[in-house]
Amino acid sequence: MQQPQILNELRRMSARVGRNILLVQGAGGNSSVKDGDVLWVKASGTWLADAEEKNIFVPVALAAARAALAAGDERAPLAPGAQTTLRASIETALHALMPHPVVLHVHSVNTIAWAVRTDAGEEFAARLQGLSWCRLGYHHPGLPLAQAVHKAIAQGNFDVLILGNHGLVVGAATCAEAEALVADVERRLALAPRNAAIADQDALQRTCAGTDYRLPNDPLSHSTATDPHSFSIATRGSLYPDHVVFLGPAMPVLTENANLAAETARITAGGLPPPVAYLVPGTGAVIRNGVSAGAEAMLSCLALVTGRIPLAADIIYLSQVSEQALLNWDAEHYRQQLTANR
Repeated sequence: MQQPQILNELRRMSARVGRNILLVQGAGGNSSVKDGDVLWVKASGTWLADAEEKNIFVPVALAAARAALAAGDERAPLAPGAQTTLRASIETALHALMPHPVVLHVHSVNTIAWAVRTDAGEEFAARLQGLSWCRLGYHHPGLPLAQAVHKAIAQGNFDVLILGNHGLVVGAATCAEAEALVADVERRLALAPRNAAIADQDALQRTCAGTDYRLPNDPLSHSTATDPHSFSIATRGSLYPDHVVFLGPAMPVLTENANLAAETARITAGGLPPPVAYLVPGTGAVIRNGVSAGAEAMLSCLALVTGRIPLAADIIYLSQVSEQALLNWDAEHYRQQLTANR
């Protein structure tokens, strides 16, 4: 089917946003534009960073998607004449509900660092003053989140949504305005990262020797283990959905002098998969060979988020029920597979 000119604008904007790890990590985040009764939305499992090189947007029948949502069905029917094997984003219902021509959803590091806190209410009110915004609690991605958004926007035409333990959504008239609004929120919510000790790479290399693990590509990933406060946050629970999907719940710890191969064998003997990554307190992080680029990106994201959460913050973690819902969700298995094949 014919693609509208505005889709080219969406591609360019999405690629710029997708290349900024403070906004998007791996296959996270999504964007859309409405063209009449067609909603062009990012395909599940694709990367916004690839928007200019690959056809990552799929056309959805907008009225049909809204009707399905009203009936409690999150499946997004493709527009007539659509020729694609890709699935629409798992957040398509959210994009269909927002009345704005352009919708941009990002996993902003700064927003998440605020949105996992119970004590951030006054800060949000002060920092977002003058914007039309709303803060929601955590809801499972897809239909539950869309239903929560539906209730919120029924009370006001909000341009900015802060999603608890998840990220940021903005709606605007144009791609340029959506990108500018995200930049404005980022500026308002900016948090300075803590300085962390440098990783002991020699010790990590010795730990990994003869195992299926290696050092992560991004040196920043080590700071979750070398900063005591970040380490404490990361090992007490999961902060946001993509962490659970790509790294598993919380973060496993490899204690000093522990044998990596033996510890992994102990875990797998209990019927669990080998951990994607371990934190070695005070030393750094290690990651399993062969994991997807999405897992690498999420290990970097964890360092970026935990390093921005203040020492005195009261943190909200995802419940075990929420974690299991993410781990057992077919839509996320599909997204993981696409990311692995990128």
